[in-house]
Amino acid sequence: MKKILILLYGILLSFSCYGKEKCYPIDLRCEYLCRPLSIDERSPRLSWKLFDRRADALQTAYYVAVSTDSLSLLKGENILWSEEKKSNNTLIRYTGKELEPFTRYYWCVSIADKDGQKSSKVISSFETGMLDQQNWKGKFISDGKDIEDRSTPYFRKNIGISKKVKSARAYITAAGLYELSINGKKIGDHILDPAYTDFAKRLLYATYDVTKDLKQGENILGILLGNGWYNHQPVAEWNFHQADWRGRPSFCLNLRIVYTDGTEEVIASDRSFETTASPLTFNAIYLGEGYDFRRENRETYALESNGGDWQRAIEVATPAEKLVALNMPPIRITDRLHAKSIKKFSDTNYVFDFGQNWCGIIDGVFKGIEGTRVKIKHAESLDEKREHVYDDCLTGFYNAERYGKHPDDEQFQTDIIYLDGKKDHFVPRFSYKGFRYVEITSDKPLKLDKKSLNSCFVHTDVPEIGSFECSNPLFNKIMSATRYSYLSNLIGIPTDCPQREKNGWTGDAHLAIETGLYNYDAITFYEKWMRDLQDNMFDNGRLACIIPSGGWGQTDNTVDWTCAVAIIPWTIYEFYGDATCLAENYEMMKKHADFFLKHYPAGLVPDACLGDWCPYKAVSNKELTASICFFRMVDIIAKAARLFNKEDDLFFYRKMADKIKTAINKKFLNEETGIYASGYQAELSMPLRWNIVPEHCRAKVAANLSARVKQDNDHLDVGIFGCQALLDALTTTGNVEQAYRIANQTDEPSWGNWIERGATTLHEWWQYDGKAITSENHIMFGEIGAWLYKTLGGINPDVACPGFKNVILRPYFLKDISYVKVSYITPQGMVKSSWNRKGAKIIYKVTVPPNSTATLFLQKDEPVNLKSGTFTFEVIP
Repeated sequence: MKKILILLYGILLSFSCYGKEKCYPIDLRCEYLCRPLSIDERSPRLSWKLFDRRADALQTAYYVAVSTDSLSLLKGENILWSEEKKSNNTLIRYTGKELEPFTRYYWCVSIADKDGQKSSKVISSFETGMLDQQNWKGKFISDGKDIEDRSTPYFRKNIGISKKVKSARAYITAAGLYELSINGKKIGDHILDPAYTDFAKRLLYATYDVTKDLKQGENILGILLGNGWYNHQPVAEWNFHQADWRGRPSFCLNLRIVYTDGTEEVIASDRSFETTASPLTFNAIYLGEGYDFRRENRETYALESNGGDWQRAIEVATPAEKLVALNMPPIRITDRLHAKSIKKFSDTNYVFDFGQNWCGIIDGVFKGIEGTRVKIKHAESLDEKREHVYDDCLTGFYNAERYGKHPDDEQFQTDIIYLDGKKDHFVPRFSYKGFRYVEITSDKPLKLDKKSLNSCFVHTDVPEIGSFECSNPLFNKIMSATRYSYLSNLIGIPTDCPQREKNGWTGDAHLAIETGLYNYDAITFYEKWMRDLQDNMFDNGRLACIIPSGGWGQTDNTVDWTCAVAIIPWTIYEFYGDATCLAENYEMMKKHADFFLKHYPAGLVPDACLGDWCPYKAVSNKELTASICFFRMVDIIAKAARLFNKEDDLFFYRKMADKIKTAINKKFLNEETGIYASGYQAELSMPLRWNIVPEHCRAKVAANLSARVKQDNDHLDVGIFGCQALLDALTTTGNVEQAYRIANQTDEPSWGNWIERGATTLHEWWQYDGKAITSENHIMFGEIGAWLYKTLGGINPDVACPGFKNVILRPYFLKDISYVKVSYITPQGMVKSSWNRKGAKIIYKVTVPPNSTATLFLQKDEPVNLKSGTFTFEVIP
């Protein structure tokens, strides 16, 4: 046994930022959000964490109470509901009196520490939203134009405020996209609202506190409507122009005002709103926007066409079956960059390099002769001469031969603006692009410099909760690229890429789930998207491979993609210890599994599936890879059935999972040689990673995988499913150094090869020939991010104690690494895991958060059980 010395057991800190108390609740959340304004859940989840820097910190009891008055709550008076238990749970549900709409509720938490000492009450709040669709007033309104009309409508209404406003909330949703303004000022920092859904089934509404935006006297409400995903005007690959939900954009607004005298008023969208065409002459989510500054009237509070050609709005039918609150972080601009370099080819042609590929928009200031036409083209790459941006219209998704020539002002990833001779500030409202480079061409001279344009990072603003750093700069760059690719593909739905497709590919989503959850607090985002899957499921249990789908991608055999229906809820349960998402989707999971069990009763899914997509060279057997995904889905349902005490389901789905596993091994495993199918890396690593291999064959299959990787010169040769399995399979079968060598390669094929060639995000293909024929911002090869947390950082969830109530710590001290620093904010608090080499020793330091425990595996020694606190170990390899 290696010599392990515990140098420090816990760090005891007497200082507390909360008075003199040593233990108290922090980070109070309702539905995982901080003080939300529009909760539509009638029994919302309430959660908190513990602040306690003492060793062995533990919550032994809690008291939670809810009231409509914060002072009464502190006094223990006028309590609507309370719950007091001896428990270390920090996630509960409100189960009191039925909540009222449009009401602010205050709630408090007091906890007892390990010694039974009670803390003071800590207060937070949440507001309910509509709660019931019947509470909406007014109508959806539109301008009534044809779906092919390129104009972008603007709506306005003058309202008078004669009394003092106590509070005001704007509740707004749209079929399409909207921008809300009051008195010419944009309300909120959301963009691309509402998030993409199946518009015929569900629309999301946002709530804004506009109390301070209303003034005494006249006020102008303004709403600009964009097409978004609702009204796809360009004809392209995925047939969204044929979606049954498609229509001219419309919106519904309720402005609810409460006055200090106790009276209330609701101003709702109806025919009293006026509408006209705005200076935004074209907008398409896949292409870009057109804007004519000559049509602005800057003397008014809002975008308004000169001449004032105003018409009454048209009332239209409610587009969706459900209107529900946006209970997840919105899409925002989260970062900005000036150009790293600029190439000036002439006074009418500039190319900006921002140094970072991502999903976003530009923020630019232009000054030129009135009528100057400026073309702003975005791209991830430059052409072969490294001078001009690559024309992504050549990819085949938008080319003229297949879909017809687009008008000159409607080009892929391109904004077209017309200047008015003044200083014109342009920021797109209703489109986004995937880009690092921007090329500006104009028909008259412009004077531009590095500060003329900003590149703005746009994505669903999920909070960052993980950090990774190590002595290998390549790994740090790979992690950075992985994180940028993950966020670039969070735009209300998990997408494949932010430029040419922008689709909610189910395969990309489940492949990225672990990497995503190690880095970001994304539970509400995935819960929303799982409801999109519910909305898109057919009566027979079939799902399209992209969600939402306007009709494209509906096949009977893409189980390798659509198994996301089970993988994502289960992974959320493992990471958060919250079974809500699993329970909400349990019946859908069963229905989808039953669809495949009916079609493929023998347990094997034929090779018509998409398979180990984008492989380097080795093309794995599609029937094998798809059937393994089928097994994973059915196996998860059996686990969920056990969790929910559904004995009949447990018996049936466990039997079906075993049947699928047996069928896989019978057809593809040669037990004598330990080879699956052709013995490619994916064909060996996937059975190992997902526990398909019979125990008596496991060592033989693992040896074959290692040999195959060695034959491939310690390089990967896999597609997306093999990539997800390979590093973990090698690591858990005793070949972690070989996994490290794969991850550390810099020649093709490897993550490092992309980085060496200047990539700042992950690519779609391992091959790289300098031509931008594919996406340079895909997350589907992003499993390496999770592997770095699990292996170098050693932080793993414990399925027996989900939500990191117990942390499995299994760091690997790789010989070429001199230090590692990893942190991760679990539902209990922050886990820190770090180590460095000091001579012949490894100094390993770990912090286990309050209310948690950990099981530490060091080298081949017996596991060490830890309570909360900070610990330091000396390890002699």
